[in-house]
Amino acid sequence: MRLVVVTQRVDPDDPALGATVPMLRALAARVDELVVLTLASREAGLPANVRVKSIAAPNQALRGLRFAAALAPELRTRPVAVLAHMSPIYAVLAAPLARPLRVPLLLWFTHWRASRMLRAAERVSTRVLTVDRRSFPLASRKVVPIGHGIDVSAIPCVEQADGALRLLALGRTSPAKGLDTIVDAVSLLPDAPVELELRGPSLTAEERAYRARLGRVEDAVPRSEIAAVYQRAGALVNNMRSGALDKVVFEAAAACLPVLVSNPGFDELVAGIEPALMFPQDDARALAERIRALVAAGPAARRGIGRELRARVERDHSVEHWADRVVEALG
Repeated sequence: MRLVVVTQRVDPDDPALGATVPMLRALAARVDELVVLTLASREAGLPANVRVKSIAAPNQALRGLRFAAALAPELRTRPVAVLAHMSPIYAVLAAPLARPLRVPLLLWFTHWRASRMLRAAERVSTRVLTVDRRSFPLASRKVVPIGHGIDVSAIPCVEQADGALRLLALGRTSPAKGLDTIVDAVSLLPDAPVELELRGPSLTAEERAYRARLGRVEDAVPRSEIAAVYQRAGALVNNMRSGALDKVVFEAAAACLPVLVSNPGFDELVAGIEPALMFPQDDARALAERIRALVAAGPAARRGIGRELRARVERDHSVEHWADRVVEALG
């Protein structure tokens, strides 16, 4: 069985895309050959049955031509499917080549933004794979929820320490992340033993302006250092707008960190845990109360919460579970 995957970059050190590498490794373990078409690739220790083909070019038109030239010979020998990983444009470009040969076209996508390109990709795809039905922004019968792909084995479990509760918020400084609400919530707890660490890149003018307003954001964390950052934390806080299920929440839960979340899409992950971990989106006062309750619970209770969250991630969102579900979607 041979599978073709199209992804933007293969870079184990990229803060945003480094997690793609374990997903490719897991897929490679389940097929005879994995062909990866990508714009850029660094040494990633991929298995011997993985072939990486570059489609890099100086402009979009040439990238499209290089993509078609790289994909066409792979389709002639009938792969089991083409999987576009977070790249709706490549699903659209692959369709005229794959559909006449009856090669299934899968799209993996999880984000809140619905674009015209995404609508076109949904129409031409055989199936749309995503974390949860709520993590794909379009209504479609093609949607298959398969969980996230977290490399749990690479994330050691945090040991909760005595002292101040160190809250961690990770990700790009986009207004969609709602980081100002987190800052406001901590400011409502001047007498509580709470510290806040904000870390993430600012890649656009809007994100740089938002970063300046926040005034306390540290640099992004390389993938190779993320486990160490989790080890220093006591809990993760995530106020990302509804429609996207931030992978960092599942990673932090895999690290045995309590996760304070506002997105209803995380309801199954945190269901039944006390003190409650869900808060209303952009509600600083409600978040402050959740933080206060975690502080009052103490390190032993937070350790128990963390172990339960890790078990749920292993069951429903591990990279092995994700790759198994991708193969199931191939039929």
